[in-house]
Order: sequence, then structure tokens, then C-alpha cells
Amino acid sequence: MAVVVPLKGKQGSAKKPDLDGINALVDQDLKRVNDVIVRRMDSRIALIPQLAGHIVAAGGKRLRPILTLASASLCGYSGDRHISLAACVEFIHTATLLHDDVVDESSLRRGLATANAVWGNKASVLVGDFLFSRAFQLMVEDGSLPVLGILSHASATIAEGEVHQLATANDTDTSETAYLEVIRAKTATLFAAACRIGAVVAEKPEAIEEALEAYGMNLGIAFQLIDDVLDYSAVQATLGKAIGDDFRDGKITLPVILAYRRGTDEERVFWRRTLEDQEQSDGDLDRAIDLLGRHKALEDTIDRARHYGAIARDSLGLFPEGVAKQAMLDVVDFAIERVY
Repeated sequence: MAVVVPLKGKQGSAKKPDLDGINALVDQDLKRVNDVIVRRMDSRIALIPQLAGHIVAAGGKRLRPILTLASASLCGYSGDRHISLAACVEFIHTATLLHDDVVDESSLRRGLATANAVWGNKASVLVGDFLFSRAFQLMVEDGSLPVLGILSHASATIAEGEVHQLATANDTDTSETAYLEVIRAKTATLFAAACRIGAVVAEKPEAIEEALEAYGMNLGIAFQLIDDVLDYSAVQATLGKAIGDDFRDGKITLPVILAYRRGTDEERVFWRRTLEDQEQSDGDLDRAIDLLGRHKALEDTIDRARHYGAIARDSLGLFPEGVAKQAMLDVVDFAIERVY
């Protein structure tokens, strides 16, 4: 086990941020979303519900569909459209996870075997395609061109982000700007879309749509930056994922980019050997973590996440105080402080 650099933060606070508020807010609606998910991933081809059910049952916080439900609540929506659209958002997310695990050759997700490890790459890719198709069926059934535009654009942007990440894989010359472009497309775009459609179904003005989109985009960026940090943190073990998975895969995340830029020539040789050439040996992960700590790469990545978190909070300034707004503010705190 690698020696992980301790991070200084809000560990001493009386109560750690959690998702209890937003979960309570959307509890009944989320049960209905889960019913839609189970019903719509069914198929006469037995492998489809088996494989799709495997990754859906693997857990996760359902954060993206929860954001759709919470955004609709924040906008005072009282209809039913947000239920099927939240399921649509989850199908898009699940499809991308299936494809990601194939591309990354992952064998574990949240401590369980990935679908590709159980059923193989071909089945995982095809069932991912099935879930994308189900998502588009739900969009069409909703009948709103604005919703279709938002979610189809998000799907295309996510795919572009995946290809961009593949093009920059194992490249230690990747800039912070390029990396932010990747996570904005690959991760934050779906957060943004999930939030914006809550305003669309409630028929709110453009300014409200844009405010919720900004909230989701900046929350998504902050969320991914903390994921980057967690890969080198002892907290990761409690999330069902081994420390150093990104390092072993040669992924160029923001902590690595910062440490590489700030390091010596000898240190950069180390990063190129381990991440570009994928030549790793015992002790390399420990050294990587030491370098990240020495150059404050993890701390500065957290600071950047806090910056985007602050923008997300400010984006909710147009909304009146209340349970829904507070719940969404709490999500920002949770996304950042879960690193401690």
C-alpha cells in the first residue's frame, strides 16, 4: 500500500458535508426514476438487462438524475416530465461508464467487477449503445425540442471529450488548459445538462436555465478535480477503489500536470517513464505520491476545485432561500470536502 500524503482541510469541522438534504428532497421522485430505469432497461435479449442491471446495481449516488430532480424542485415544477428525463440522464451516464471501462481496460468499479470483466468488451460496448438508444427514446417521448437539443448536445460533447482524452492519453506535455477542456466535456457537461432541463420543464426564463447550467458545469468540474485527488488519497479505499488506479493507467490528471511542471528534469524523466512509457516498478507509486506532496499538487488541485465550487454556489444567487437551494449548495460542499 502506498504511503499517502495527508491533506489539510476541514477535517475538524463538527459535521462533514453530505447528501442527506438533497436525498430527502428528492426521495419519492428518485424512487419513481429508479422504477423507470428498471422498466426501460428491460429487453427480450436477456444479456441486456443482466449487464445493464449489473452496473446500475453497483451503486453510486445517482447524483446526475438527483440534480435534475432537485433543479426542477428549485424551479417549483409540479409535473411528471422530470422523472423520465432524470432516468434519461442516468442512462447516458451509465452508457458512458460502460464505454469508459472498456477503453480504460478497468476490472473494478466501486469495488465490484466491471461489466466488461464479467461479460467482455463487446457486450459492454453494445449494451452501452442500447442504453444511449433508450435515453434518446425517452427524450423523443418527452416531446420537447429544447430538451432534445440540450441532452443530444451533451451526449455529443461527452463523446468528443472521450476522444480528446484518448488523444492526450499518457502525454505528460498535456497542459492544464487542455485537461480542463477534457473534464469539462467528459464530466461537467452532463452535470450542466442535468440541471438545465430542470428549468426547461418548469418553463423558466433563459436566465434561470443558464444559472442552473452554470451551477452544474462548475460543480462537475469541481467534482472531477476532487476525483483526481482521491486517486492518491487514503480516502479512496473507503470508496471501493484502489489508490493509484490513474497512475497505473498512465492517466494525466491535474495533480500530475502540476507536479510535472514544477519538478526537476530528473523528476520529469520519472513521470515520462511511468506514465508515457508505462514502465512501472515497485515503489513508483510511493514516489509519485511523494512528488505530488512535495510540489503541493494535491493541495492546489483542491484549491482549484474550491474555486469552481464557489462559482457554482454563486450561480444559485438568483434563487430564493429555501430547502431546495440549501440542498444544492450542500452538494457543492460534499463534492469538495469528500476528499477529507
